Amino acid sequence: MSYSRASERYTPPAIFFHWAIFLLVALAYLAIEIRGPKGSDSRALWSSVHFWCGTLVLGLACLRLLWRLWAGAPAEVEGNRLLAFLARAAHLALYVFIFAQPLLGILTINTGGHPVTLAWANIQYTLVGADPVARPLLKSAHEWLGNAFYWVIGLHALAALAHHVVFKDRTLQRMI
Repeated sequence: MSYSRASERYTPPAIFFHWAIFLLVALAYLAIEIRGPKGSDSRALWSSVHFWCGTLVLGLACLRLLWRLWAGAPAEVEGNRLLAFLARAAHLALYVFIFAQPLLGILTINTGGHPVTLAWANIQYTLVGADPVARPLLKSAHEWLGNAFYWVIGLHALAALAHHVVFKDRTLQRMI
């Protein structure tokens, strides 16, 4: 079922994974920004949304990577070697992000002595036990990575728009 690397576009599953993960990451960012003060109902609701989004991003990231390994990707758009290198580096960074960020979040909650609780489904899971020494380090890493990736995601989106508007190539159309 894999397709030729000479294909012009990504496959429908690859496109689905890309945009579903995008929407979930955007919702996770929104949830954490508007969650409200500690102890409030708003915080509980939006924290649950954040946990769900992170869990789903991690699950879809695994499926996305398996799909990419199995089906491959279309050939790179011909162009500047520096831009091609930067695109590969940015995509690698985005893949690291969609795996590392949810894992750091899960580990932060777990090392605080709590399971990750997915509200409305009565699902709880724990990957590691409580660790008061590791928790602040993991929390800081999760927050730092989240803040850094505002920039990486923004640059990724700007690059896609630049390819469409300035370079007038097919880069953006391959993922739509």
